[in-house]
Amino acid sequence: MADAVDKDSKTEEATEKKIRDTVEEGKLPHSKEAAIFTSFVAILLFTVFYAKDAVTNLGIFLATFLEKPEAWPMDTETDVITLYKVVLAEIGHAVTSLLVLLVVAGVIASVFQNLPQFVAERIRPQASRISISQGWKRIFGVQGFVEFIKSLAKLGFAILVLVFALSEDHQQLLAGMITNPFEFGTVIRSMAVDILVAVVMVMAAIAAADFIWSRFHWKQDLRMSKQEVKDELKQSEGDPIIKSRLRSLARDRARRRMMTNVPKATLVIANPTHFSIALKYVREEDSAPVVLAKGQDLVALKIREIARENNIPIFEDVALARSMYKQVSVDSVIPSQFYEAVAELVRVIYANKTQRRQVS
Repeated sequence: MADAVDKDSKTEEATEKKIRDTVEEGKLPHSKEAAIFTSFVAILLFTVFYAKDAVTNLGIFLATFLEKPEAWPMDTETDVITLYKVVLAEIGHAVTSLLVLLVVAGVIASVFQNLPQFVAERIRPQASRISISQGWKRIFGVQGFVEFIKSLAKLGFAILVLVFALSEDHQQLLAGMITNPFEFGTVIRSMAVDILVAVVMVMAAIAAADFIWSRFHWKQDLRMSKQEVKDELKQSEGDPIIKSRLRSLARDRARRRMMTNVPKATLVIANPTHFSIALKYVREEDSAPVVLAKGQDLVALKIREIARENNIPIFEDVALARSMYKQVSVDSVIPSQFYEAVAELVRVIYANKTQRRQVS
């Protein structure tokens, strides 16, 4: 019941990260029917192109062996071993092509479905592989039921193909039995090719359906709940609480750095309580006034307090302070639209300095 509820909650498609992690673990969709299909294709190719010569050569060897047994002495252990090696070599020659084709077919089936890769996770011992409960789920779960249906379908198909082939060719089979062995072999080969062609055609349809189903089932198993998607997002982008704390720390560091720069300011523009902008302008160094600090409310009051402690001129201009606060950035020169207004304030500062020098 819990599993059903859990599956119902998995309504979201798998994220790229989950798919990537699953692939890296070697958990890829795999169709067994595709491998069986390529194996039948290999057997068909062997039967059409190689079986006749291989079986003929093997038949000639066995006929010679049976007709002239005196040519093969078996008086000693060495004679028996020699005969065994010769017979084994002849049988090997007959089936080598088939074995090679079967191996190539298996490789093609695997590569076609998924590119080969080494995954250490697949060979790591896991308790789930010997778990009775997990084994029960595999056998009696959805995947096990599908495999059972496919096995029944293949068994039924095999019976139908054999019945059909024998019913169509039984007269040819009976006629072949009274001919010489070589002609009867041709009859058997022809019937085998007909049966294999039918099997391959049906197996192609089964393999295609199983290929599609295996990928569909794989994607279904990878589906995630909304909570899993949120948790993964937190892991990839960071916990929002931690990120908020980091942003707060960054703002505190920036604020402290601004406050240490305020004593270097040439002037501060402020309205009575809400905004303060500290600017630095030295004719020989700066092409335009540079913003050293800006703040609102408590930060603005702190900037003005530091300015007073360091005898930095403070100009109260509500409209200018409000407008500059919205458009200027710390450690950047002021926008050109403020040049004229700020230049007028700088002239006042320099005029006051000149006047103080003359008085002194």
